[in-house]
Amino acid sequence: MTRIHLEDIAHARSGDKGDGSNVGIVAYTEAGYGFLREVLTPERVKRHFAAICLGEIERFEVPNLKALNFILHDSLGGGGSESVKTDAQGKTHGQAMLRMELDLPADLPLALLKP
Repeated sequence: MTRIHLEDIAHARSGDKGDGSNVGIVAYTEAGYGFLREVLTPERVKRHFAAICLGEIERFEVPNLKALNFILHDSLGGGGSESVKTDAQGKTHGQAMLRMELDLPADLPLALLKP
């Protein structure tokens, strides 16, 4: 297995949804999307954001865009002007998720996942 960062196979977009943040992960390829559908579970994302996400995590699949959308409930300390957090709008949560490390199976070479 090869260890990669999520950013090697996808890009992200994030922002706020009240007291939660919204993180969209878009795979570069169909192979990458299939892989991410298997490994990027709400439980995995919850472990990655354990220090900031106090609520549940919901995942929504958007196959026509090769995307997964995550809502991180209770991750903004009240959100917007209520929070003392430096990023109460969740703009950096997408970049933080892209730093997640993943184990790429040998039968799915990195060359297939890059654009």
